[in-house]
Amino acid sequence: MDQKPFRSLILWAIWASAAMAIYLTLYRDTEVWSFLENDPSRITWLIMVLFGLGSLGSFVLTIMVTQESWRALQLDQMAREGGLKAITVQSHKRAADRFFHAIQSTLDSKGKPEVETLLNVELAAYERIGHMVELVGNLLITLGLIGTVMGLTLTLTGLTSSLDSLGHDQEMLLQGLRTAMSGMGTAFYTTLLGAVLGGVLLRMFAQISLHGVESLHDNLLRICMIYCSADYAQTMERDVRHLNQEIESLEANILRLEQAFGNSHLAMSEFRSEIKHLSEANPDDDSKPLHVLIQEHRAYCNNLRDEMRMLANIKRPLWIRLRDLFRPGR
Repeated sequence: MDQKPFRSLILWAIWASAAMAIYLTLYRDTEVWSFLENDPSRITWLIMVLFGLGSLGSFVLTIMVTQESWRALQLDQMAREGGLKAITVQSHKRAADRFFHAIQSTLDSKGKPEVETLLNVELAAYERIGHMVELVGNLLITLGLIGTVMGLTLTLTGLTSSLDSLGHDQEMLLQGLRTAMSGMGTAFYTTLLGAVLGGVLLRMFAQISLHGVESLHDNLLRICMIYCSADYAQTMERDVRHLNQEIESLEANILRLEQAFGNSHLAMSEFRSEIKHLSEANPDDDSKPLHVLIQEHRAYCNNLRDEMRMLANIKRPLWIRLRDLFRPGR
């Protein structure tokens, strides 16, 4: 199996594993997690949350780029066999499928596709996610520096309180020293976490993802330049090929029209024969012509209506019939 589509995912996993191993080796005996639980500034919590979101975004982007690279490998095999026309778009969820569908739509509308521009447009979303992860890394560095300033501020506050209580209040002196030491811990750990998590880990994750996007860009551009350039280049061969396709499509439409007209003619002939059969008497059959049957049916309906009127008159009471008999104007 070709391992190129999985290059970004493998690099991401190797870097994450190496970072985890280094952390467990160097900081196993330190009190980083206990400080995170008791950090008075809570800025280390914000650093850890942003690092988790950035890592998740980088991992999702790596998975998406890996799927796109695998799809690009399939499209490469299709293009080798029959060029641009052999490429079948399965779904518009993939940027590679949307890219080739855009080229085919442009060619169908007799336009000239801008391959580089279309490719940049389709991959722009992935690049924005990668740059966003890199921005989160820079933000962690900034938060580390802010934590350093806050820690130094807490240290100076604690030392000032200790100096003020020196020789007067032993408990306030100890509380001030604790505040100063806590401020030094805040300054140290926020700088450490911001620099390591943001400046090293997240930036490397972003670079791995962006490298995968650039590799996908190069692969798709290579497919277009090598296997599909003859399909969208302005050449006489392309024009003749499109003209032949239009002629074949026109012949297919004419054939369907002829079949439709033939079916319509056959249906009209059958309808005409049925009408003729109904309107003429058959000497070998006891059936009557259609117009005779219609007249007989009309006469039957008239007789039936007269009988119903007579029955209605008979069923009416005697006084109503006498009233109708002597009614003026009857």
